[in-house]
Amino acid sequence: MSLASQEVSRETLTLPQLHQAKPPALSWGVKIRKKLKAPFLGKYRPLVGQCCHQCTPESLGRKLLHNSPSLGFQDLLCVNETHTRYRGWLVRRVCSVLFVLGRKVHSSPAGDRMKGICSGDRVIAVTGLGGQKDVSEEDGSEGLGSVLAVLQTAVRPAVLRLVSWMLLKMFRLMFRSVQVNLNQLAALHRASQLSGPVVYVYIRQSAFDQALICLALFFHNLRVPYSVCPVQVQHGWRRAVLQKLGVILLPRHVDTELQAETDRSYSLTMTSLIGELLGAGESLSFGICEESGRGGQWLARVRQAVTRGLVPDVSLVPVAISYDCPSHMEKLPQLSRAGILGFVLSLLSGDHRGDVRIHFAQAFSLKEMCDSGKCRVDGRRPLQEILLPTVLHNRMDSLFGQKDISWLLPPNCLLELPQTEREMTIALTLHLMYSVTNSLAVMSTSIVSCLILHKHRRGVRLSVLCRDVCWLLEEVLFRNFDVGFGGSLEGVVYFSLTLLRPHLLQATVPPAGDPVLTAWPDPHSLLALSQQSDLLTHVFIHEAVGACAVSAMLREAAGCGGGEMEFDVALGQEELTEKSLQLTHLLPVGYTIPCQTAHTFALDTVDSLVCCGILVMEEAPHAVPVCDLWKRQGVLSWKVSDDPEQSSDSDCSEPDSRSYKLSQPTQCPELLFFLCSLLSVQLRALCWTIESLHLLPCPMTDSACVTQLHTHLRNRAQLDRVHHECSSIKLVRKAVRTLTDLGVLMEDRQSEGVYLDISPVFLQTENKQKLLQFVSQFLYG
Repeated sequence: MSLASQEVSRETLTLPQLHQAKPPALSWGVKIRKKLKAPFLGKYRPLVGQCCHQCTPESLGRKLLHNSPSLGFQDLLCVNETHTRYRGWLVRRVCSVLFVLGRKVHSSPAGDRMKGICSGDRVIAVTGLGGQKDVSEEDGSEGLGSVLAVLQTAVRPAVLRLVSWMLLKMFRLMFRSVQVNLNQLAALHRASQLSGPVVYVYIRQSAFDQALICLALFFHNLRVPYSVCPVQVQHGWRRAVLQKLGVILLPRHVDTELQAETDRSYSLTMTSLIGELLGAGESLSFGICEESGRGGQWLARVRQAVTRGLVPDVSLVPVAISYDCPSHMEKLPQLSRAGILGFVLSLLSGDHRGDVRIHFAQAFSLKEMCDSGKCRVDGRRPLQEILLPTVLHNRMDSLFGQKDISWLLPPNCLLELPQTEREMTIALTLHLMYSVTNSLAVMSTSIVSCLILHKHRRGVRLSVLCRDVCWLLEEVLFRNFDVGFGGSLEGVVYFSLTLLRPHLLQATVPPAGDPVLTAWPDPHSLLALSQQSDLLTHVFIHEAVGACAVSAMLREAAGCGGGEMEFDVALGQEELTEKSLQLTHLLPVGYTIPCQTAHTFALDTVDSLVCCGILVMEEAPHAVPVCDLWKRQGVLSWKVSDDPEQSSDSDCSEPDSRSYKLSQPTQCPELLFFLCSLLSVQLRALCWTIESLHLLPCPMTDSACVTQLHTHLRNRAQLDRVHHECSSIKLVRKAVRTLTDLGVLMEDRQSEGVYLDISPVFLQTENKQKLLQFVSQFLYG
């Protein structure tokens, strides 16, 4: 069954081909059938990365970003003599050196900037230093000296060229290709000429995010931005090199980014540094952590520079980086010298090089978004005020509010920010996180992992997998998400299976020549597949939320009837929307449009189920909806739609305007359960976390709480023996965040850290069970 309600308009456009000759015979024991080998990519390409039409209409109207096939894509790692001004045998062997030497570098000495920062009134009040005094690490205390040493950061052209050449060589070992959209880079050139400094914002994924962004900009003669490093680097030679590349490091006397932000001298000095950099026309890049929101304080500093008149305006550019296999690069900055050497040697022997796709979304004006008044940030309420009345008392009066997410900018960061500025910074952070997520390219390994994990958990034949890859690809493109691969179906599937081979199990069954593939039932493999398929949840988030709401209502119908699940049931529009709204409030940040209300999102989920063919509108307009879940008298009433004798027994005093039925009531709808499975990983992790709360020795620090819960979830997965993907540390952090917003876990912020304790309300077994039932109603399987 196709999710698309209509055919997608198609244009002739060539996608980047896989940089590989005709693949050898498949090591899986069979060559993919010839009828499936026809090229299937390159017919349609969505325009991704456009800025918000509601909050930044003027930036959208500039038409800087065009969906033109004239430029296409470029592999940054493919440098040859055509990229230089010279030709010849010798040039072909030193073309990388000549190319790097020919790039334009915008240098920026740190001397004048240091005096400007140290002469600021607020910095003088905290540090006691004047603008005329020479600054060094020996000034004042050790902490103050290490903070002031960070100000020595500057871009040195010679060091930048040398390191860029070394990165080019290293990335050739690590990746098969690094693709960039030349139309987007052309738009960046136009944006940098029309407006002021450019600030690049990305979501932290890998240790090489910043390096890839800087390399792409350097190779295309764009200004290399000053980058913020969120991890501690203690080695002296590494700090010296990174500072000469424009990397803003943490001071030596702190261990974490959060600890550094509690130092007032560091916070004020960094605020002044950002103002000086932007005032001098320099670019900036930093990442935001998806789970904790860390990194949003740098956006607040950029906003302060604009409001104080240090720079007229700033162009914000969301940057989306998609990896085929990012897991082996996450811990590289924390490795020792021997560990890094071992990592590099492993690259020479392994056949796990994946592709990388970088998308630079359309630049939009920071001043326009903040000053136009179209970006609404008021009227938000704590999640516990919105959902707890529904969970504990089945009340719906507060369900239609907007949940507050003030934790995206921790209160111990930038204490001098007014409340309105904090709210605006949070709104900007939400917009950028959503823009980055929706600009990510879906990689081939993501599609194959999603199908194996969520659609064919018990195994799938290779021919069926190829068919479903075509189907899922069309659905991804239909929803205006780009893909990070191209070529023939044979090449794409072969490449994906090669990268995922350590996590897959092959079995040969009749008919011979069509093997069966399934996931290895071990924690590492399932976690890796789940990580790769996570982006597909964002792609189908409307359908997934709606499918979980339908599944919850069908389960309640089965409970009321006392029998098996009945699919031939009419579902009221109002009740279906409210179920979707409940689940919407449980979603982590980044899934919903920031300038859209939760109720509007819930309405869209119902419409999406109709568009994709899962639901059809009830034909009889006079029929009374059979689902009456939330009437104030607390009566639960259901009826089977083909039973006319019960139509007068409904307790529905105000009939819904519409009701829906499943399009395939006579059989288990496979598509419905596939969509439910996309959210089941997060929901099951949340349920397991709720079940493990009584095992916590509260109160305890938030980091210790996450560590303890992670251990409990891994033990729970071992008992479950199936859903190991629900025990990742990332899901534990999201679950703790959700429970904190719900008021289940109470925060106590102290000078030494944040402590968590269980609310007295949920120490009662009855209330804890109600919460567990509320979450588990949406859980499939």
